[in-house]
Amino acid sequence: MPVPGSDRVGAPFRFDYDPGVLRYGAGCVADLADELERQGFERALVVCGSTVGSTPAVMDPIRDGLGDRLAGVFAETTPEKRLSTALDARDAYREHDADALVALGGGSSLDVAKAVSVLAAGGHDREAAAREFAETGTLAAEGALAPIVAVPTTLAGADLSVVAGLNAHPEAGLVNETVSGGLSDRGLMPRAVCYDPALVATTPRDVLVGSAMNGFDKGLETLYAANATPVTDATAARGLGLMADGLRELGRDGVDADALEPVLEGLLLVQYGISRPGETTLSVIHAFGHGLTDGYAVQQGAAHAVVAPHVLRYLFEEVDGRRDLLADALGVGDADDPADAVVEAVADVRDALGLPDSLADVAGPEPSEFPAVAETVVGDSFVANAPPDLELTTEDVVAVLRAAY
Repeated sequence: MPVPGSDRVGAPFRFDYDPGVLRYGAGCVADLADELERQGFERALVVCGSTVGSTPAVMDPIRDGLGDRLAGVFAETTPEKRLSTALDARDAYREHDADALVALGGGSSLDVAKAVSVLAAGGHDREAAAREFAETGTLAAEGALAPIVAVPTTLAGADLSVVAGLNAHPEAGLVNETVSGGLSDRGLMPRAVCYDPALVATTPRDVLVGSAMNGFDKGLETLYAANATPVTDATAARGLGLMADGLRELGRDGVDADALEPVLEGLLLVQYGISRPGETTLSVIHAFGHGLTDGYAVQQGAAHAVVAPHVLRYLFEEVDGRRDLLADALGVGDADDPADAVVEAVADVRDALGLPDSLADVAGPEPSEFPAVAETVVGDSFVANAPPDLELTTEDVVAVLRAAY
């Protein structure tokens, strides 16, 4: 764990991480067929949402890049990441005789593709899958999982991950009550991720800037997490610097491939090593994000934008939080008060993107609901990765939420 007041981890660590192939650069989706061939895959099913699937500026480069290795397109994923959708996509995977999945879009499509990977490997029929998920909140990953190639079009940073969220709803006829859960297996790490600034530039600005705070906060948390390592210190610190500068420029000059290049490079780096078998470096800010979006219409990136500076201010009041390392990463290492400088730098990135700065301005909880939200936040599994010696209480969470309102 980090040594208080130090920019070094300072303790023995074990770093178990096996990422897929990383491809980066404007126009790199043109090499999708080449990547599939190198990895021995013949036929890929593209998994995406309906908006992405009906947008020629996205789909034409994907179709051209896959060429005759395109088996078909399943364009029905939704932000709810439903088990029923994954089962439908699994059926399409089999019908198209595919041997690989191309997850195209945001984190929802990647999560659904991961569920398809598990379902395609196992012998689950619809009823058995629903029963297992209702009873356990997950699906057992058995056998050789269907390989995934990820092509992100947002900045949320869900790509280099061995986990996925999944939900089941009664209206699909599979379960009697809503079930929220997830999947986790090292086999769910994508075999390759293709970061193409030209493709990401086709995404609407409001989608990009919201997702950007989610990705940016991954870098912040990776530096102060209890399970930080020197490897993740290096990648997250470099990635944060690139993202901070790039996101400010993106906010000033608008979305294009040139402006997105440093942002995507930074996003690649802040993700590197944060999702590992049995652990993650996501921490308190993400726990707040879960609490604010659980049962509310607020988008997770907007929730992060509002609370991140307030969470950091609280954190620095309680513990060191590796403020010096964060300040250096954000380019404010020469400030007299590094804690204040970090908070101001994060707020500056948020403001440059035009994101909300108050809970009163988003479709989230009212103050009377803060105690219930606080229970969700404190109970979130990511709190276990809080900085050493931080004792997060429901009273603390309520105070942070009130400051953010």
